[in-house]
Amino acid sequence: MNVISNILYWISTGLLVPVIVLLIYFFIRSIILIGGFFGQYMTEKKTATMLDEKVKDLNLSNITDFLASFSERKGILVINYLNEIYKSADSPARLDMLVSEYELTAEKNIATSKILTKMGPILGLMGTLIPMGPALVGLATGDIASMAYNMQVAFATTVVGLVVSAIGFVTQQAKERWALHNLMILDFIVQTLKEKK
Repeated sequence: MNVISNILYWISTGLLVPVIVLLIYFFIRSIILIGGFFGQYMTEKKTATMLDEKVKDLNLSNITDFLASFSERKGILVINYLNEIYKSADSPARLDMLVSEYELTAEKNIATSKILTKMGPILGLMGTLIPMGPALVGLATGDIASMAYNMQVAFATTVVGLVVSAIGFVTQQAKERWALHNLMILDFIVQTLKEKK
């Protein structure tokens, strides 16, 4: 039994460095994500306002003009798909495929936030529990310095993991809301084009 316990202890203590390295990587990734998120927020806000205003007056007679008005704009995901819908207006199957393709692209855009939301607490908890073993050993042997160091590592990994998760969660919620809004508009436009045909 001691052999099995020692093996598990060696495995868990051996995982501490990879866990800390991954936490640092995800923390840097979350900082980069939050930096790009503010630019994306401004772009999405302007695009959503513009689309909402134009969609209010959309009907069967002016849908072609509506789609043509976006032909000069590029670089924004939903606008790119509106241009593709304009080019494929005569093919109902292609229109359905474009809506599904937008869903997949939007899901890919949200994937990083989802990974951060889930991996932050997992790695934070692992980083908390792994140093607790050596900290308890230090307490039992009277090595207070070792115990204090391990407790410091345990608390630091928890905090970093929660920060990573919080950034992932906030950005995920916003990106999902934008994707659903844009998907609703694309679907409405596709259905209107099909009615026209």
